[in-house]
Amino acid sequence: MNKKSSFFEKLTGASWSDEDIKNKKASSEKKSKELKLKKSRSKGKLKAIKKTYMKEKTLLPKKEKSEKETEDWLGESEGQLTIDVYQTPNEIVIKSTIAGVKPEDIDISITNDMITIKGTREKDDNIKEENYYYQECYWGAFSRSIILPVDVEVDHVDAAMKNGILTIKLPKIEKVRTKKIMIKSE
Repeated sequence: MNKKSSFFEKLTGASWSDEDIKNKKASSEKKSKELKLKKSRSKGKLKAIKKTYMKEKTLLPKKEKSEKETEDWLGESEGQLTIDVYQTPNEIVIKSTIAGVKPEDIDISITNDMITIKGTREKDDNIKEENYYYQECYWGAFSRSIILPVDVEVDHVDAAMKNGILTIKLPKIEKVRTKKIMIKSE
């Protein structure tokens, strides 16, 4: 009696007998049992390692970072603004929440196809690190560069700050229209 070939067998040209399938199942069951045995043995070793580590951990003194090391690390990072960018028929509009920053502390530079917003959010209180319960606000330098989807008129850009939200309106450059030119005969 001929067994009907499966799709995979037709596709690859390979075929397996019932004996091959039984051997493969037995082999995978044996590997599964060996793996379970190894896991149960390793759990005991892991507990012993944890106990040893915990004992060593309590004996080692905690290294305090100096204030200079902390400031150096913080000085390297720069925050990134969150933004919304959308278009109207005549302009590209960028909105960003920049609470706590004076308008004179924000630098906006622009080319035809890219805008960069930079600034610094200064911390006005000097609070020790250990007195914080949560510290999620970003303090320090921030920037964001946005590649604009269309060319804009750099000379007519408008930026305004209201209730901690910076709104930048960039007028689109009008698309080039085809103009028919009449030739004069002399």
